[in-house]
Amino acid sequence: MTYQYHDESIIKNLAEDTVFVFGSNMAGTHQGGAAKIALNHFGATKGVGRGWAGQSFAIPTMNEHLQQMPLSQIQHYVEDFKIYTKNHPKTKYFITAVGCGVAGYKVEEIAPMFKGISHNVIFPVSFRPFVEKTLPKLTQHLLHAFIQNTVIFNDDVVQAVQALDLSEAEKSLAKIVINTPMYPIDSNGRDRSYEISDILNTLKNKNVLELNSYNEETKILGGVILAILELYNINEHDFIAAWHGQKEIAPPKAAHRAKK
Repeated sequence: MTYQYHDESIIKNLAEDTVFVFGSNMAGTHQGGAAKIALNHFGATKGVGRGWAGQSFAIPTMNEHLQQMPLSQIQHYVEDFKIYTKNHPKTKYFITAVGCGVAGYKVEEIAPMFKGISHNVIFPVSFRPFVEKTLPKLTQHLLHAFIQNTVIFNDDVVQAVQALDLSEAEKSLAKIVINTPMYPIDSNGRDRSYEISDILNTLKNKNVLELNSYNEETKILGGVILAILELYNINEHDFIAAWHGQKEIAPPKAAHRAKK
């Protein structure tokens, strides 16, 4: 099934027929991230940490004590939401990266829970590999093809990626990581500049790319690499090995791991 996607930029208004879906805590404090946006702009109600309110819908990812919920419990609330979307087919649902901000889960842990949901949803683009197709292997050819300035900083990134000698799955990955906000802050408002600087230092020492200075463009490129590391759940050394053709990296298994 093909869904609609959004680029995960911050929004403050939606069409009247579209509901803002966010991760919440059961206390309904709505103090940060998408929950704060829901409170300020989409009718979320203080003290209501689950379900519909105004033009918003809360999916709990933390308990009333603001502690991370187990994945198995979050899955339960996602299943309730899937039933809700099916029962309200004339409404669209703008889904944020539920559970991937303050709650601390990774996209590959949360996104697969939404597989099979009805068509009337708009997913964050980072969910795409997990609700549609599996990610491709990370190979030297794939990485060298799109991690270059002429692609990442092209005025038309989509066209630049489409022109590459890559499979459709590989092109999809390239567009996802290039468009994933990382620098100077990520889509959850977290400052990632120190992580990116560490990554760039490691890559420079291992002769990956030509990094003569750490200007804005270089840091944005480092953000693309950070997006790959997080998407595949790997570290810089794995990336370096793939870059030099020493190994190919399989995508992470999209398993629902319940944390105790």
